[in-house]
Amino acid sequence: MTSPLTHTETNSRPVPAEDQRWQAVLHRDREADGQFVYSVATTGIYCRPTCAARLPRRENVRFHPSCEDAERAGFRACRRCRPNEAALKERQAAAIAKACRLIEEAEEVPSLDILAAAAGMSRFHFHRVFKAHTGVTPKAYADAHRARRVRDELSQRDTVTEAIYGAGFNSNGRFYAASSGLLGMTPTEFRAGGRGQSIRFAVGECSLGSILVAATEKGVCAIEFGDDPEALVRNLQDRFPKARLIGADKAFEEIVAKVVGFIEAPAQGFDLPLDVRGTAFERRVWQALRDIPVGATVSYSEIARRLGEPKSARAVARACGSNPVAVAIPCHRVVHADASLSGYRWGVERKQALLAREAAA
Repeated sequence: MTSPLTHTETNSRPVPAEDQRWQAVLHRDREADGQFVYSVATTGIYCRPTCAARLPRRENVRFHPSCEDAERAGFRACRRCRPNEAALKERQAAAIAKACRLIEEAEEVPSLDILAAAAGMSRFHFHRVFKAHTGVTPKAYADAHRARRVRDELSQRDTVTEAIYGAGFNSNGRFYAASSGLLGMTPTEFRAGGRGQSIRFAVGECSLGSILVAATEKGVCAIEFGDDPEALVRNLQDRFPKARLIGADKAFEEIVAKVVGFIEAPAQGFDLPLDVRGTAFERRVWQALRDIPVGATVSYSEIARRLGEPKSARAVARACGSNPVAVAIPCHRVVHADASLSGYRWGVERKQALLAREAAA
């Protein structure tokens, strides 16, 4: 019978397939789960390689490529490790997906007890498994989902009050207490879409293509790369639909020149003030990104660890994707754990070019 496991060598001789499988059973190797099962002649049952039951004697063990093969040989499935059911990780993933749907579909955020019960786990175990699978706690996931609902409702409803109840809040007080954390600003400011603000902007060209730079009186609020200058301006209008957009004057062109100069020569540093708004978590991530020195890269998981939330790598990636000011907040310096590049909202090619330029600097 051909082993699905990789052969290793001892003293230049291949290790017999069954010996290798037996070693996997002895060490309860999780990598072996799903590759084979083993049966025990004295009990009449078959198990996963990781079964926590007392180890049988080697002479009583047979190996099978599948549950069906073991059952055809007359063995029944172990009730402890359930080899004929989905693997533990798959069962957990399904349970967490169900919990996420409950959060997303509920008018009121379900309690941890309700979510844990629906997943068939204890509160503590559910909390740990949820964070391991999603990268965030159930509360953080619910907050992120509610933030999306709040934004949608504020954009579609005629009044803030209608938006409050449409987003699932049952009181104004609870909504306003949470609004700054959810939106990064007050509901009135969000609905205003920049009303009363004057935003100066200009579109120029640099070695990475077209670039749009925009700023309020407080600081730079947008730096965007693109291939179509008109599309960049439309995106700015969509972000601030009620702001007064002012085309570049000579003074503002100097700001644009500084931004382009930093892109072309990153060693000189970026010293312009910023005016960016995000949730509390997004702001923490963005500050951590600004602490990455020119020429260095870190992983999403490393940023999460620095924030004291080592399981939040996915949430860090989402915060990077929400960054409104390219290069000023250097999300291009964040890579996968294996150093591969992906997930840059302005294109992986631009990310690669920026990193290469910074490495040379």
